[in-house]
Amino acid sequence: MNKNSVTINGKEYTLSDEQLDITLLTYLREVLVLTGTKNGCEKGLCGSCTVIADNKAVRSCRMAMSKMTGKSIVTIEGMESPDGTLHPIQKAFLDSGAVQCGFCTPGMVMSAYVLLLSNPEPDRETVRKAMRGNLCRCTGYQQIIDAVELAAKRIKDQNLSILAGCLS
Repeated sequence: MNKNSVTINGKEYTLSDEQLDITLLTYLREVLVLTGTKNGCEKGLCGSCTVIADNKAVRSCRMAMSKMTGKSIVTIEGMESPDGTLHPIQKAFLDSGAVQCGFCTPGMVMSAYVLLLSNPEPDRETVRKAMRGNLCRCTGYQQIIDAVELAAKRIKDQNLSILAGCLS
């Protein structure tokens, strides 16, 4: 990997010197035209711009590209399978009614993903705490918490069925 490169959704990009000074959010939205990551407050407070960098949630509006070199970044566009199948977290948000206007949803999904990476069976309070940095003005938070719990269950069930298939 080039010293001024970054991997986004599995694809490597080489950054120009000028691009090192812009934010990750600007790079995603204006250079790569990956508009799923939203610009909510530009202060890192609302969570709408959350993406995953090396399996950690980061606020892309506050992160300079110079700090992202060498990292592997996943955006909401990188969550679905190559065939277009939604990730279980995305599907759980839809099935739980945790999506209304959709503006905060990409950041919520990314935060939920990071939570479930570190804690695949969180209780409601843990989910509530993990999602605290993401603001929503439409759904209320109960459906979002329900969605994260449903996603955790589906991922666990999916992993168990994969494991069971290996044993037969």
